[in-house]
Amino acid sequence: MAKKPNFLLGNGHRLTSPVNISKAMESKDPPYGLNDAKTRLAPQFAVAASSLAALPEEACPDGYSVGIVTLHPQFTAKSYFPGDLLREARMEAIGSRPARTTPEKWTKQGDPEESPTTELFVAGRREDFDRFAKGIPNLSKTDRSSRDLFKIENFRAPQAKDRVQRLRKRTAEPMLEVVLHTSGIPRPSRILEAFEFYAESLGLDPIMDRRFDVSGLCFLPVRAPRQLIDDLSQFSFLRTIREMPGLRPLRPIIRASAKTKPFPVTLPNSQPLDKQLRAAVFDGGISTDLHNTPFAVAHDPEGIGPAVDGYVDHGTGVTSAVLFGPIIKGIELSQPYGTVDHFRVLDKHTTKDPLELYDALNHIKNVLQSRKYQFINLSIGPALPIEDYDVHAWTAVLDSVLSDGETLTTIAVGNEGEQDHESGNARVQVPSDSVNALAIGAADSRSDTWNRAPYSCIGPGRSPGLIKPEVIAFGGCGSEPFFVLDQSTTIATPDAGTSYASPYALRMGMGVRAHFGNSLSMLAIKSLLVHCSEPSSELSVHEIGWGRVAQDLDSLVICPDGHARVVYQGVLTPGLYLRTPVPLPSGSLQGMVTLTATFCFACQTDPEDPGNYTRGGLDVTFRPHAHKFDEDAVHPKSKSFFRRTDFDTEKELRLDAHKWETTLHRQQRFQSRTLKDPIFDVHYQVREAGKPTVGDKIKYALIITVSAPKVTNLYERIVQRYQTQLEPIMPVIEVPIRVR
Repeated sequence: MAKKPNFLLGNGHRLTSPVNISKAMESKDPPYGLNDAKTRLAPQFAVAASSLAALPEEACPDGYSVGIVTLHPQFTAKSYFPGDLLREARMEAIGSRPARTTPEKWTKQGDPEESPTTELFVAGRREDFDRFAKGIPNLSKTDRSSRDLFKIENFRAPQAKDRVQRLRKRTAEPMLEVVLHTSGIPRPSRILEAFEFYAESLGLDPIMDRRFDVSGLCFLPVRAPRQLIDDLSQFSFLRTIREMPGLRPLRPIIRASAKTKPFPVTLPNSQPLDKQLRAAVFDGGISTDLHNTPFAVAHDPEGIGPAVDGYVDHGTGVTSAVLFGPIIKGIELSQPYGTVDHFRVLDKHTTKDPLELYDALNHIKNVLQSRKYQFINLSIGPALPIEDYDVHAWTAVLDSVLSDGETLTTIAVGNEGEQDHESGNARVQVPSDSVNALAIGAADSRSDTWNRAPYSCIGPGRSPGLIKPEVIAFGGCGSEPFFVLDQSTTIATPDAGTSYASPYALRMGMGVRAHFGNSLSMLAIKSLLVHCSEPSSELSVHEIGWGRVAQDLDSLVICPDGHARVVYQGVLTPGLYLRTPVPLPSGSLQGMVTLTATFCFACQTDPEDPGNYTRGGLDVTFRPHAHKFDEDAVHPKSKSFFRRTDFDTEKELRLDAHKWETTLHRQQRFQSRTLKDPIFDVHYQVREAGKPTVGDKIKYALIITVSAPKVTNLYERIVQRYQTQLEPIMPVIEVPIRVR
């Protein structure tokens, strides 16, 4: 008789409890004394105020303009936000961006070095900038703003070079994407009115009805002669001017050859395994033949133009990957887990009209705001590598829609991985930098010997969101293509790309959902895909993220001998600590013990603050031994688990950067005697625009796997110890576990 499988253990939240932990803020000596700070900054503010006063009146809505505050690199954390200074100066922080600077002085040992920091965009009346500049020499220690003065490294007025990105094309009159700050004055609507008037005074016609408003930013298109771009950039609340990107190429990466011939296939003669399970795919459309099956439904949004045959090929292939994964000659197609709603968002105008990508994004936004999907795939997007200093409209819109954590969204990272790495042209493409979605790269094989597919874009992502792609999945290559349905649905045709890796990864998540029903949240399924990914010691995390997605459902949902995998799902309250025990059996263990932990959450984002993009973060403290304490300590001694160096090997980021990632994943080995009722203390912290704030509760998921190869009955012993708390999550539908 076959052994009963050891399924995932659920109800991990029953082990958790709130805990009080006092953490005093670490005090830092100021790098500058008050007199030193005044001497440094007074002339900087004076020069900037003079520059802002010289701007055209039309460029300053209601007399307001924007300056740039560069924070000292040692004072970028939210607790050091210079709120008192800004209030007394009558300035308001309306956004920020990551930057690098070499401070004049610092309190570390050695000479100051170039270090990561933050630049704040601050809005104020021009006369207030001038007033504060003149008042700096008279500040004393009794003035609240004097306590913040040393936190500022410099202050300046923005220049064209701060706002205008290099244009790649040599078009005389390019279509531009303009990004505006839309807060910081009593009547924010005046900013858009003033920009439209200012642009028209230059002879330009901004297309206001095609704009996207997200949080404190507005993204809008305008066509401008190259010689007027610097003039346009003088508008005070303008953040960025960049070239409007085109669509990622959707042409096949490989073609049929003698070794990769198409072959006939027959669709399953059945309904989807779970008729209630639906996924949304946004792409180039599907064929009529696929639409006429029980597995996919074609949707054409209102106003969409005629379909393009090449786009329909791509959309049909992507949908095939969601339904069947890679098709293998000689093996019957698997029964799909659910149904795909395919929304065609590309038409014959997409490649010709640069505004069509805005229309595609608008179609996607309208669908996601009107219909609720638990599974979404995007294998399309702008042909644009991500940037460290600005968030694109696609990313901002998607993160806003996905912030509730109720959807598993997979996004292809793009196929430009063979471009120059040093220049950033091979970097993951927009919108795969979304922190509330899962960025998927491509592996070149399904076998045990695999690598990153050469075409698959690489990381790093932007911080937060540094690990991009988070995982890779099989996407095919010339010697091992990814076979998908053609438009007839009777032929499997070869191709390759992250376009197929992404929906294949989504399919694995849908399989978990079909297997376990509502027992696992979307965040838990996302955590599971990351948690069970296969790492590689030979490949950089920036190439493959945390590893290759598991090749079969067994690896996700069944615990082998010597392993126990526990799922925690719950809610975190801002500012409070949640004590989360790691389940170990009673008694002693033999040999080495490996702990693997993966946290996932979703949160609201601030696209106007790329360096402070996520509003939520986790500060996780690991305590391996319940009986080992530091002297006079209330809680057991801590040991590093999730480390900054996991995200930042070159120490290019701020010290607290890793605490604001929406996914944390790590594996560590321990001698069994060093573990005694280990725990994670989880502190959920919130911020808004980089400063402390009051936030809402958020949902989280945590997966912990305990592995002790010499303890074959580990699972049973853990179940026995926690029999009133942990329970196996039993399948609601028996899924044929054959995904390869």
